[in-house]
Amino acid sequence: MTPFSQTSGDKSGTKLAPLDRAKQLAASLLSERSQASGALVARQLHELLGALDVSDRHGFQRYLATEFQPDGAALRAAAQRYLADGTAEAAAALARAADPPRQELLRRINMAPGGISALIAMRSEIASCLRAEPELKLLDADLKHLFASWFNRGFIELRRIDWQTPAAVLEKLIAHEAVHEIKGWDDLRRRLGPDRRCFGFFHPALPGEPLIFVEVALVEGLATAVQPLLWQDSDEAAARERAARADTAIFYSISNCQDGLRGVAFGNFLIKQVVEELKTEFPQLSRFSTLSPVPGFRQWLGKRLANGSDPNTALLLQFESDGWWNDPVQSEKLRVPLLRLCARYLTRQPSIRIDPVARFHLGNGARLERINWLGNIAPRGIQESFGIMVNYLYDVETIESNHEAFVNDGTVIRSADVDALLAAEDITAPRLGVLQKHDPVPRNNTPPPPEGL
Repeated sequence: MTPFSQTSGDKSGTKLAPLDRAKQLAASLLSERSQASGALVARQLHELLGALDVSDRHGFQRYLATEFQPDGAALRAAAQRYLADGTAEAAAALARAADPPRQELLRRINMAPGGISALIAMRSEIASCLRAEPELKLLDADLKHLFASWFNRGFIELRRIDWQTPAAVLEKLIAHEAVHEIKGWDDLRRRLGPDRRCFGFFHPALPGEPLIFVEVALVEGLATAVQPLLWQDSDEAAARERAARADTAIFYSISNCQDGLRGVAFGNFLIKQVVEELKTEFPQLSRFSTLSPVPGFRQWLGKRLANGSDPNTALLLQFESDGWWNDPVQSEKLRVPLLRLCARYLTRQPSIRIDPVARFHLGNGARLERINWLGNIAPRGIQESFGIMVNYLYDVETIESNHEAFVNDGTVIRSADVDALLAAEDITAPRLGVLQKHDPVPRNNTPPPPEGL
């Protein structure tokens, strides 16, 4: 018998439906003043929520979103007091009045063992409903606010993942790889070889559940295509030699394992910490770069083609033919116009609102270094960006200034190679306009969580 089944009725002794019982427990949890009793009620609520069906869970989520609002009269009074005298005490009182009771309820739900996992799962579950049910955005915002506090950098631990890591964690790496599929244990062994490094980020409340995986290849020079990295031979002696000669660390996959933590920005922290770990182990490394997808490019270009706004429309229709990337003649015709258009997409249009990978790396202080033709010829790479991949370079000396420039006014710091593509496009398509180096892009620059970066 579960704890809640003993008290599953109201005061009249009437047996309550599971959803009604969950609502009753939530109200009781918020009003409970004893920490010990509160922990018991939190555990009862946690167990009951785990037993609800999908419909009742959604009903409980709507209940959380629409109830537990700030007291309107108290909030107005606190606002009037603050407007009248503007003291620090009045500001603190206003903040307390504006804080929705829902946040305190969520904090108390977290007192139960497994509470934080349940809240992460709740936020993941409501994500698909936010557009149709905008009232759920209040619950989503409160969960995100709390997660930003609970998952700050002081609590997150970096661990190296290698062949000695427990199998349960390795299985999660295989399952959550969001960029380049890991095809079984042999493939995973290659990715954990002497010339590779893999790191996981963990939280003490989720000891066996990684938050993020970061996969790194140690290479000579700036890698421009991912297939040679993924298909590298597994000979350990050769791999050790490659690691010894390496001057560049390529971040070729960053995968988010917890969808419920999307938008909780600790990306800058994780990139910097991995860089420091690599520099300590391999002091000869002089360059730290990603090899990243451009998932929003095809969508953006499709809209341009649909409205006839691109002068290369007729030529670009050729990419509809199957296997064009394997035909050197056809591929070469498409290479220059697509590279130029991708440079424009990443620097001049409101693409920063479309492309999460660009927003993540630019927001974390990287420089847009190089745009690579046919960097990923796997089906997903062709489908998302015609095979184009991008190097975002992390220069330790300029990360902070790049980050500030991007966050403050949307400035995209980029290399001369990218500028050359833009200049060439301006010559061949002047009606699209000429803008200066490091042009600002529209705001909305908060980095999302890493998810297939």
